[in-house]
Amino acid sequence: MKVATLCYVRRNGHTLMVHRIKKANDMHMGKWNGLGGKLEAGETPEECAVREIFEESGLQVRNPLLKGLLTFPGFANEEDWYAFVFVTDDFSGDLIDSPEGHLEWIPDERLLELNLWEGDRIFIPWLDQPGFFSGKFVYKHNILVAHDVVFHHLD
Repeated sequence: MKVATLCYVRRNGHTLMVHRIKKANDMHMGKWNGLGGKLEAGETPEECAVREIFEESGLQVRNPLLKGLLTFPGFANEEDWYAFVFVTDDFSGDLIDSPEGHLEWIPDERLLELNLWEGDRIFIPWLDQPGFFSGKFVYKHNILVAHDVVFHHLD
């Protein structure tokens, strides 16, 4: 089982995305993704989000907002992946040449036009809904075959 973060950094109607084109044997090769990665021992999801965003972009974020939890059964090497999904617009610093791929500020209205995982097209709009979501996306041979979601509205 892998536990990770997936983070969407936002600024003036744009979202920072990474085009995964740099690393050999990258399961995301050619896809556009939010930033993030695996939690390290003893790390909270928030600490992981802050660290991963800094490592991948050079930006120092504060107060990432937890929007949801995604479950990907058997996603890679037959391992289940769980991803805490964050958004933030509270950051400082300048972009670096990311080791993960090419960074680009994408206009929000163009996000779904990118070469995304099929499930990302479904959950990215949830980032703008109130409350918290828990989604499950089942892929077989990199093709989305099923998904489900529960929305929790925090009043």
